[in-house]
Amino acid sequence: HTAQQGRMLCAPHIWPDFGRPRVLGTMGILTLVLYSCSGQPASLPWDLPAITSWEHQGGLVFIHMESSLYSLPCSPIEMDVSDPTYRWVQDRAAPKLFSVTKEGHLLFQHFQAGDSGKYSCTISYMKHGVPVSQTFHYSIFGYHVLGGLDAVLLFHSKLCEDEWTKRFLWGLQDKLRQLEIEQHCKLQLTATFCFPSLNNPSDEFIIQVQLEVSLFGPHWDEHCNSQDMEMVTDCYRKTVQHNLGQVQLALTRFFKEHKSFHVTGADIPSINFTNQFVGFLKTMQCSGGYGQTKQLQRCLNCCIVCPPGMFSPPKNSRCSPCPVGTYSLIYGMPFCTPCKDGMITRVPGASSMMDCVKKERTKQAVSIVHRVPVLLLIILPALLAINFLFILSSCYCFYQEYQASSPRASKMTVSTTKMETVTSFFRIPRQDPQAGPDSGPASDTSHRDTSASQGSDEEHIHGAPSPAVTLSLATVTGETTPVLTLEDRKDTF
Repeated sequence: HTAQQGRMLCAPHIWPDFGRPRVLGTMGILTLVLYSCSGQPASLPWDLPAITSWEHQGGLVFIHMESSLYSLPCSPIEMDVSDPTYRWVQDRAAPKLFSVTKEGHLLFQHFQAGDSGKYSCTISYMKHGVPVSQTFHYSIFGYHVLGGLDAVLLFHSKLCEDEWTKRFLWGLQDKLRQLEIEQHCKLQLTATFCFPSLNNPSDEFIIQVQLEVSLFGPHWDEHCNSQDMEMVTDCYRKTVQHNLGQVQLALTRFFKEHKSFHVTGADIPSINFTNQFVGFLKTMQCSGGYGQTKQLQRCLNCCIVCPPGMFSPPKNSRCSPCPVGTYSLIYGMPFCTPCKDGMITRVPGASSMMDCVKKERTKQAVSIVHRVPVLLLIILPALLAINFLFILSSCYCFYQEYQASSPRASKMTVSTTKMETVTSFFRIPRQDPQAGPDSGPASDTSHRDTSASQGSDEEHIHGAPSPAVTLSLATVTGETTPVLTLEDRKDTF
């Protein structure tokens, strides 16, 4: 009993996986027992990982557009390995340089829609002298919270020519750059219209300028440094609402200070564009190339970047497949790229230039598809007719076999024999292989009468043919042919 208790106490706590070393040697078993009895963890010299590389799905990663700095670790969990090396790749044809920290973090500065895509990071290290690698795959999508500003500006001018209007807009954008830096926003001129003034239509014109304000300029999120997704999204919303009011006040102040813009030229010394009105409209729409897809659970009304094969025009707030004849290669496209002349895509949502094919092929495929119902209408009746004929011929063959095996068939055979007997009166030559050369008509007649009497139950005692036989003979020989009965034949003899 004591020995048994000792064996139980010295038993190894964790048995090795016999799938790795197929056979444990004596030294290996002794080593396990000694380590277990000593209280130290048991390990074999050959306890190496059976698999030296792993593939992991890191999941979805959402990064706000124009983020000042976003750091994505190689592994979603902290790994305690010695001297690891990191390698980041992206599934795009064009090579791209990555900014990777010493710890293997991938850095994104001023994240753009085109930076979205599928990324993979491989961490390599040594374990027990064997190289091991683990690869983590990520799908990165750009997004942004809702919030924007549209401004309408009205200027009076003496001219309404494109050349002078362009010079005026260049000067206006140059003076607005300093305001962009101060307010961490982006200002973009989207449209310009020129029409005569109502007060003085002949000498005065009104220049209408539409200005789009994006609140996601450089360093717009400098106060949002949290790594928690929910906290940072709330910080983005608060920042956007605060910046909306600040940018509106800054623009109003700017156009009060800059009431007139002077444009000079070779022919005309100076032209003034005088500001008369400034109006603002807050917008809650997606930027171009983004749409509301509710992929981000922390922000269901946020705008997610459109993937390749889809697009979203500005102010649309919805990603749609590229129409037939167009394609989009990268993430965040506001418009799709049309195929070359003479080429078209087969289906909507093309994401590669290789999806464009010649129109002739597409037309041929479409024509074949349209001809399929017509071909079915032509072939189907023929198939039905062939099946009907096959069934009819099968029934006919079955009927013939049934008639041959029935008693009526034997009666028909006897009638045929009688017909041959009667036709012998017309002196149709028929030689019996058993008859000799001296055999005469009498012997032939007696032979045939005997065979006829044995084969038929309906003959008369005197051997006269039945009416059915006479009728059959009349049918065969015709009405004009004289038919000899058995009595007439006796008279001739």
